[in-house]
Amino acid sequence: MIAGIGVLLEQPILIVGAMVVGPEFGPLAALCVALLRRQPRVAGRSVQALTVGFVVAMAATVLSTWALTAAGLVGRDMLLAERPMTDFIWRPDALSWVVGLLAGVAGMLSLTSKKSGSLVGVLISVTTVPAAANVAVASAYGVWHEAAGSALQLVINLAAIVLAGLLTLVVQLCWWRHVARRAAHAVPRQRADRPPAPVSASRRPRRDDG
Repeated sequence: MIAGIGVLLEQPILIVGAMVVGPEFGPLAALCVALLRRQPRVAGRSVQALTVGFVVAMAATVLSTWALTAAGLVGRDMLLAERPMTDFIWRPDALSWVVGLLAGVAGMLSLTSKKSGSLVGVLISVTTVPAAANVAVASAYGVWHEAAGSALQLVINLAAIVLAGLLTLVVQLCWWRHVARRAAHAVPRQRADRPPAPVSASRRPRRDDG
């Protein structure tokens, strides 16, 4: 709802504020891990959480847009006006894939390095929250071509995030397996190169005086 108001008012600060509370990073990360581990039940629950979350959020945004329009605070003309700062939301292009891929890599690296936080959530939400909000607002006013463009933007970004996150996990897995194999081969080599320990006096055979 906050992002929807930001779209109508052409206020990026409101859209960024909505990104801070975006909850989609957790399910997206869980989906990447489930795909890597071939856990269909976990993947299904992650997709369900994403779907329900976006549908509920967009439905609430549609209702709030209608309510604000009835109160005379916003209007359809605000959506149809020139919006140079938020116009990219419903016009997906090749850069949509680039941004989504970079967000997926950064998000997964932060998660696996135990440095995830609100800033990472903002990075993920920058590709999803504005598009979802614009889908809802455009649908509320019946501007279907803009709603369709925003929906395509959302799908592209989600697919890019999952693809990049999965590839990041695969690369990390291969790297740590390589490190483990090198460490396993290094231990026997070190033992073979180590000189034999000298025999202590207590272990020397005693001379027979007789």
